[in-house]
Amino acid sequence: MTSLDTFDWVVLSLYFLVLLAIAWWVIKQKNRNTEDYFLAGRNVGWFVVGASIFASNIGSEHVVGLAGNGAGDKMPLLIYELHSWVVLMLGWLFLPFYARSKVFTMPEFLERRFDARSRWVLSVVSIIAYILTKVSVTIFAGGIVVSTLLGIPFWVGAVSTVVLTGLYTILGGMKAVVYTEAVQAIVLIVGAATLTFMGLDAVGGWSGLKETVTPEYLDMWRPNSDPDFPWLPLVFTSSIVGIWYWCTDQVIVQRVLTAKNLKEARRGTIFGAAMKITPIFLFLIPGIVALALKMRGEINFDSPDEAFPVLMTHLLPSGLRGLVAAGLMAALMSSLASVFNSCSTLFTLDIYKRIYPEKKEKALVNIGKIATGVVVVLGILWIPVISVLSDGLYEYLQKVQAYLAPPIAAVFLLGIFWKRINANGAISALVVGMILGMSKLMAETFMSSMAEGTLLYGFADFNWLAFGALFFFTCVLIAIVVSLLTKAPDEEAIEGLTFGTTSKAQKDESKSSYTMVDIVATLAILGIIAWIMITFS
Repeated sequence: MTSLDTFDWVVLSLYFLVLLAIAWWVIKQKNRNTEDYFLAGRNVGWFVVGASIFASNIGSEHVVGLAGNGAGDKMPLLIYELHSWVVLMLGWLFLPFYARSKVFTMPEFLERRFDARSRWVLSVVSIIAYILTKVSVTIFAGGIVVSTLLGIPFWVGAVSTVVLTGLYTILGGMKAVVYTEAVQAIVLIVGAATLTFMGLDAVGGWSGLKETVTPEYLDMWRPNSDPDFPWLPLVFTSSIVGIWYWCTDQVIVQRVLTAKNLKEARRGTIFGAAMKITPIFLFLIPGIVALALKMRGEINFDSPDEAFPVLMTHLLPSGLRGLVAAGLMAALMSSLASVFNSCSTLFTLDIYKRIYPEKKEKALVNIGKIATGVVVVLGILWIPVISVLSDGLYEYLQKVQAYLAPPIAAVFLLGIFWKRINANGAISALVVGMILGMSKLMAETFMSSMAEGTLLYGFADFNWLAFGALFFFTCVLIAIVVSLLTKAPDEEAIEGLTFGTTSKAQKDESKSSYTMVDIVATLAILGIIAWIMITFS
């Protein structure tokens, strides 16, 4: 494998200099209060909102894991990259309720809709989810990328990148994150697109690729009898995880809440949805190209998760290698920066401030910085478990999310779309859901020590996609039954927070925030998604 040369290092260095210059400029602007530090002063335009959504989602787990899917016969997981339609749901359905509530965090919104108990539970579950699915996964993937590119030990590369990212995130807050993410998104797209075009050329184009790996390999739809990826549970569970991640998760929604108004925020989600389609071409196809070249004996890698960096160093000339290496580092740093800031926001505003309400703004910002460091340490400690739960990084990520997302998705969907759901129903679904989800995760982690044929082993071995779908419907049922058995919520208290209590003035305000251009762009994105589903079938 070709290593980086002097010209590559020059390109890498220039990238980091630009990034640090932007971060330094933002840091010099000062963060006067929590709104500046956590939501960039709520004054961001649609382009930066959309680019930030994309950059915070596309982390090193996508570069490594999605390419690994392409190289490792896991094409059904492609459906998770077709969630542009869910991003559109955020802008068209969820956003108006979030915007008019003027909240900082998603747990804060649940308190407005239900009560303080739901806020506490969601805050704790969200931080646990970030440690298990974002911080640990991103550091793990980053370690693979950096060690493959630079030929250094896994832990040295991973921890050094974490320190650099954490530094500008802690000092600059949300404003530093969103503006550097806009630059990182451009670098990542240019670098990965270059590799995609050169990779397809190396295998003889799309027809040559299909001929090498066979058309059957590219089929994302498998029968319901398939033991790993049955199509119906896959559709249900991926949609549930998508709604949780794109419509209720702090990392994503926090970017939308930075917008200056509803119109800019919605256009940001439309732009982000359009960009969300690109990972299929930027990362998945290079993984398939890497597999094709491996089948021809032109390259070699031990694990599918090594496909992207190996392909990059094999195909790209000097300078371009440095550009794509910068893109990989951008992916790692942007996703880490997003999680760092969102974790500190959740802990500071939803947990610490509620315990110590008298604390001043400056003290809260400092506590947020300390919280970032603690989350990083916990994420690093969880890394060894990743290889136990799955032989592929991307599958691990989706599996853990299937155990955490259903109760949260159920409560938010019911809370916004049905006014009869009350606080008792919400807290019951969240608590029971958290217990069930963590039980499944722990059972699967220690499955190797269980006796086959036992009830506990069967629970641990139960297909994760089928579990996710059943888990969601169980949480919905719990919320509905408990709500119907207890007192209905006061409609005045939840006015404007659900479809059933929205006033005419609020509806008119929402309608005035979009034009025909927004509608046409939305329909075009949905059409592209349908075309991709047909192509990979």
